[in-house]
Amino acid sequence: MSWDLLLEDSISTVEDLADYLHVNDKDKAVLKEICQDHPLRISKYYLSLIDKEDAEDPIKKLAVPLTHESYLEGSYDTSGEKVNTVLPGLQHKYKETAVILSTNECAMYCRHCFRKRLVGLNTDEVVQDIQIVADYIEKHKEISNVLITGGDPFVLPNGRIQEFLEVLTEIEHLDFIRFGTRVPVTFPQRILSDENLIEILESYSKKKKHLYIVTQFNHSREITKESIEACNRLQDVGILVSNQTVLLRGVNDDSETMAQLQRGLVRIGVVPYYVFQCRPVKRVKRHFQVPLYEACKIMEETHAKLDGHTKRFRFIMSHPTGKIEILGIDGNQFLFKYHQAKDSRDYGKIFTRKVDKTSAWLDDLEIDT
Repeated sequence: MSWDLLLEDSISTVEDLADYLHVNDKDKAVLKEICQDHPLRISKYYLSLIDKEDAEDPIKKLAVPLTHESYLEGSYDTSGEKVNTVLPGLQHKYKETAVILSTNECAMYCRHCFRKRLVGLNTDEVVQDIQIVADYIEKHKEISNVLITGGDPFVLPNGRIQEFLEVLTEIEHLDFIRFGTRVPVTFPQRILSDENLIEILESYSKKKKHLYIVTQFNHSREITKESIEACNRLQDVGILVSNQTVLLRGVNDDSETMAQLQRGLVRIGVVPYYVFQCRPVKRVKRHFQVPLYEACKIMEETHAKLDGHTKRFRFIMSHPTGKIEILGIDGNQFLFKYHQAKDSRDYGKIFTRKVDKTSAWLDDLEIDT
């Protein structure tokens, strides 16, 4: 079966979900209401990874809506994306990087998504005219790279992906182009069943500009025969695959689980890049966020279990002011450093906040006086 038909066969209603997993009658009405605002989509492949006998299964938590999504604490724009949108579908927060929102669709609607405001929903936030976007990038010579994300660009038809590449690879001052995609993890059949996609990626990466894939494995059980083959297929044509993990309560919030994941990634040639502190997103914050004090301890213990290659990731908070590296705890202080900054004067700045054992985000911490 072709990848688009496989995707069409995904689980997309609470009734469909109940045919595979137990959903009690009391929860069904709540979940249906949640899915009206934040749709459900799980590929049959990813559904097969869930342990039906485990009520606390981490894979299930990543994919299946739960009643906790009724809680509306937090924000739908935790990193200041709105103020950094310069054209429909184009963000320019850091001077060197342009971010293109290519689509509002994904192969799976992850329940921890920080763009819950747009994925699977009607939105005017995605790019319509790639040439207008390219004209902006062409005029801004400080932009050295583009991240094509969404949604997930790998659910787009091959012709649309090629259109992006055709236009962007002609911009001389771009050094490389990245795709942000969770398809290798949630729907590897997209890569494994479509040789034309690989041919397109290989052609542009080898003849025009290097392409990079940034994916998101969050648990070692996502590293399967199929996901390994998908990553290998990309690597075989010279595309580097790196990984951004999100630290998530009940999924990977202990050092052994996190260390197993990072070792597993290096074993299959995927480069550990970032581990993100979960953002305070509406319908996400209350359930998935880990307090910073606990998170720092987990990261310290994880690093102690890893070798040099597997511990190369940075522990990062994606804040409206920049990508802030969470360095750790020194006495009664959290230590932070701007890894990237919206205001160039902040770049490299190290600063502190008072330790608070319950807070999970910078804005909730007091300045240490």
